[in-house]
Amino acid sequence: MTAYLILHGWQNHRPKDHWQHWLADRLTGLGHQVTYPQLPDPDDPELEVWLSELSRHLAEARPEVVVGHSASAVLWLHAVARGLVKAGDVDRVLLVAPPSPSVLAGYPEVAQFAPPSLDFALPGPTRLVAGDDDPYCPEGARETYGEPLGIPTDLLSGAAHLDLDAGYGSWPAVLDWCLDPEAEFTVR
Repeated sequence: MTAYLILHGWQNHRPKDHWQHWLADRLTGLGHQVTYPQLPDPDDPELEVWLSELSRHLAEARPEVVVGHSASAVLWLHAVARGLVKAGDVDRVLLVAPPSPSVLAGYPEVAQFAPPSLDFALPGPTRLVAGDDDPYCPEGARETYGEPLGIPTDLLSGAAHLDLDAGYGSWPAVLDWCLDPEAEFTVR
């Protein structure tokens, strides 16, 4: 049994049709321990509150695998930059569709989530997956996050923000990665 922590992004109220809900249900059905919390005030989140919640869930759930989508992908980077996550705290991390600094800065509700300087080492194996046409990262996820962090990056053609609007309800490739970190990501 593996312990997973799945973290949603801005304006996400954990709709049952979203791939994160689908993933949590599938992993739970396979006998894994899954924590998929509703983070406070998803429409107007406070970075410090979400960092506190992340720290709490890491301490309580002791996940081996973390999957963060959108603002929570950037939340993870803030936690690492501040030393809230250290080597050995988790086995691996998947960052999905992090929004770019310019996009975050354009929305007062999430401007504080703009990523920290990316001049730190990640505490363990981390992989980035994003759409090659994500409207929330027009500069490109590989250029904005993958290359500066030196992490493997999978760009999915036409996958946009990897959310319900882009057709990502069920997403077998993310389940495959959760079960096997060598799994390939494919467009839904």
